[in-house]
Amino acid sequence: MSRAAAVLAILFGLALAASADAQSIKVGMLKSSGSGAAYLAQERGYFAAEGLSVEIVPFDSAQPIAVALASGDVDVSSTGFTAGFFSLAGKGMLRIIAGTTLEIPGVQFQPFLVSNRAYETGLRTFRDFPGHSFALSQIGSPTHYALGLIADKYGFDLKSMRLLALQSIGNTVSAIVGGQVDLTMMPGNTAVPLLQKGQAKLVGYVGDETPYQLAGVMVSGKTADTRGDMIRHFLAAYRKGAKDYDAAFFNADRKRVDEPSARAVAEIIGKHINQTADQVLISIAYVDPELRLDVKDTLHQLTWYQSQGMVKADADGNAIVDRRYAVPLPGN
Repeated sequence: MSRAAAVLAILFGLALAASADAQSIKVGMLKSSGSGAAYLAQERGYFAAEGLSVEIVPFDSAQPIAVALASGDVDVSSTGFTAGFFSLAGKGMLRIIAGTTLEIPGVQFQPFLVSNRAYETGLRTFRDFPGHSFALSQIGSPTHYALGLIADKYGFDLKSMRLLALQSIGNTVSAIVGGQVDLTMMPGNTAVPLLQKGQAKLVGYVGDETPYQLAGVMVSGKTADTRGDMIRHFLAAYRKGAKDYDAAFFNADRKRVDEPSARAVAEIIGKHINQTADQVLISIAYVDPELRLDVKDTLHQLTWYQSQGMVKADADGNAIVDRRYAVPLPGN
């Protein structure tokens, strides 16, 4: 055996040994560009370098992920905060350990759309929302919270709207295009093509109207208390992915500026969400490169769900945000 072949054999053996020793974990998340940092961490070997063998488990909406996390079907989740999550977390079953996607001004990720039929009858602005139907995946989803922020901002009662839980983005697309519902909100990768084809009209973007902490990283209470080493390695790898993501799509002022690496990053994301790089680039979510959490808004989400009767009043937000791991945004 040549010296080069021997070296390769040794390296291969070490790689196999490292793989055998890797800690296997399942991560539940949505198929969205907002999950891009995790896809990068996996594809570029950042999880493996931290001694983790990660299996990403895709879901169609955020609510079921909280149930899967509490039951142990997944070890970590990276998705939006829901009423279901806060209900389980309020019982000590789940914890927030980091932030990921933020809705911020100037980043056009999730738009509010109006059906052509409703637009033609005069539904044009946020002030026109009362009395109309609104499609969302589930009651108590992040979309529900965002709509609640709009109602507070424009001074109307959310109960004046008819909320339709359609379970998936695909069902929502069909309903808005067919005119079965008046309004909805969805990720830009899905929404922008509808606008380009004239199948719906734009009301405005969430980040410009009501910025909020869209998503974060969560684990079970038991995991938070007994697997701290795994969590720290997981977050270290995830942050590397988040920094690559940020460097590809944003400048230091959090403005969308696609750098030369943007297409390669979009191709990796597209591989995981079944889209082309061009489709991914249509709408990019903002992810904090340090995975910092907007604690104030996260706690506001809890109190809002409590005000809607979806989470018990005794749920303690300070116990839900695990400050052993979660790094607050400045000012939090």
